[in-house]
Amino acid sequence: MINRRKFLESAAALGLIGALPSKVLKAGNKITNRGIKYKLPIVISTWSHGLEANAESVRVLNEGGGIVDAVEKGVMIPESDPNNHSVGLGGFPDITGKVTLDASIMGPDGNAGGVCFLENIVHPISVARKVMDETPHVLLSGSGALKFALDNGFEEENLLTEKALQGWKKMLERENRTPEINWEEKHNELHDTIGLLAINEESDIAGACTTSGLAAKMRGRVGDSPIIGAGLYVDNEIGAATATGMGELVLKTLGSFLVVELMRNGASPQQACEQAVKRIVDKVADHKKYQIGLLALSKKGEIGAYSIQPGFNYALYAEGKNQLLNAGSFYKTTTNK
Repeated sequence: MINRRKFLESAAALGLIGALPSKVLKAGNKITNRGIKYKLPIVISTWSHGLEANAESVRVLNEGGGIVDAVEKGVMIPESDPNNHSVGLGGFPDITGKVTLDASIMGPDGNAGGVCFLENIVHPISVARKVMDETPHVLLSGSGALKFALDNGFEEENLLTEKALQGWKKMLERENRTPEINWEEKHNELHDTIGLLAINEESDIAGACTTSGLAAKMRGRVGDSPIIGAGLYVDNEIGAATATGMGELVLKTLGSFLVVELMRNGASPQQACEQAVKRIVDKVADHKKYQIGLLALSKKGEIGAYSIQPGFNYALYAEGKNQLLNAGSFYKTTTNK
């Protein structure tokens, strides 16, 4: 008698193979009923600025660096880019004209660190790493986070560039300051982040997430990026997830933790991302106004990517290739363009 479970798995696998482009099938990836399983190491990150971040993470791994070093050094690239208005130096300011930063990092041992409402420090991810490695705490905020950074050798720097200042002034002139949906090339105009997940050849997983948050936000506003379980979550036995977009929607559903827990209960990374987005759609009434993108990475080398609106792209390094890919979405056309 044919085993029903094996039959269903085989059918699913055959269906997937039929849907995949030939260039993917020829890449040497293992096709399973859960999706594409890549050889390790793998680095995956949000948006086009993830390409350079991935490359730096891979460099660190190739030179023998640890997995936490790799994710930290990777996201430091967009943090220090003055032309990136969603992360670190050059980030868009809050309603008072001050740039405030949020970041978190989590390693394979379950340890985590974060900072929020941090000013004048180019690399909040490195301060978050210090919180993780050298304190009993997980999250430091505001003036306390700044003092901690200065006490540990970080130097203050003006993060507000002239380009970001002029962009901020134009925002304040708008009658409607509701954030535009992140899609295609507009993704970092008003708000965004970089979330990066990596797994090395030893199957250890780590993640990092850093942002300047919502442009022209209320003074003191903190999004999902520095909150473990919201913007980032890592479980070295299962996998990891990270989020981008309107942080309030992720906070209301603990999106990254939800993705990993769905994976724990048998979902593939892709299925988990889709179910977590559906949770937002079902539970958050005004979700159509915004964009959320989720990425997931499993212990086995599978990935997932999904968003509310179309236009969410992500950078994937796997099997020697670093490429920008488009994620699927719940809605097939942008709902408030």
